[in-house]
Amino acid sequence: MNDLTYAILGSGALGGLYGARLARAGAEVHFLLRSDYEHVRAHGLRIDSKDGDFHLPNVNAYANVEDMPRCEVVIVALKTTMNHLLPQLLPPVVKQGGIVLTLQNGLGVEAQAAEAAPGAEVLGGLCFLCSNKVGPGHIHHLDYGEIRLGRYTPDGRPGGITDTMRRIAADLNESGTPTTLMEHLELARWQKLVWNVPFNGLSVILDATTDRIMADAHGRRLAEALMLEVVEGAGACGLPIDRADVDDMLDRTVRMTPYRTSMMIDHDRGQPMEVEAIFGAPLRAAREAGAATPKLEMVYELLKFLDGGAVVMKTQVAGHS
Repeated sequence: MNDLTYAILGSGALGGLYGARLARAGAEVHFLLRSDYEHVRAHGLRIDSKDGDFHLPNVNAYANVEDMPRCEVVIVALKTTMNHLLPQLLPPVVKQGGIVLTLQNGLGVEAQAAEAAPGAEVLGGLCFLCSNKVGPGHIHHLDYGEIRLGRYTPDGRPGGITDTMRRIAADLNESGTPTTLMEHLELARWQKLVWNVPFNGLSVILDATTDRIMADAHGRRLAEALMLEVVEGAGACGLPIDRADVDDMLDRTVRMTPYRTSMMIDHDRGQPMEVEAIFGAPLRAAREAGAATPKLEMVYELLKFLDGGAVVMKTQVAGHS
């Protein structure tokens, strides 16, 4: 391992898994937790994984970011619905000249991190992962796990590959997380949206896991149509994506372990969904570039309705308790 120190902001299904792997491999890792703080401090982190189960008994756990040491790499693994907190969370924990690595879905997340942590180098990571938090300090990793890592540039142009990226990728690879370095982060984000848009959206609207969507002819056609609209939007923004990528993603989804998407889980729990980052941002970008994406717009409006309904329902339930 390199001598980099890591902070994990958002120690759930994603941050908890990757952070625990780094710590198990010998890296110095500090975890910010909320509801799980007392449990993890007392009992550590438990990972059930297709790659092998393990228990991390001693965890550097913190309930407040002000109590954390400044670290060279700060991994943001929060839901994007919490990004309004970044101006409070990042400055106390990022070491001067440090790196912020966003492991989040959607578009525009690196810009938010860069604004919250001026002077830091900002990287973006795209996680191809099926993982759920199943209990306090308990994560179930079902499938995949690769991270694709790129450098953020304010103008969206290719950022190249830096020595910092290579060092972080070496640590992640050594910890058991396959990591690929990408020249063009913005293109990689649109490529990820080709999968995230249809399957996160349809899983909520249809109340269906990935296998059910793909097993039904109507569900598969809907998924494919949404994928092609994302490709259309990306192309209009000057980021061409090959049609073969769509076919490959569809085939991979058929073969993958049946999965409840993170958005489906958030909706079922009555929690805010990442509608703006995954749907609103690409929809607006595509529209500004002149692309017509009517199905994407329809899914966006449906999710906004359902997201608002979930908040109302949660408030009503709380009022009756």
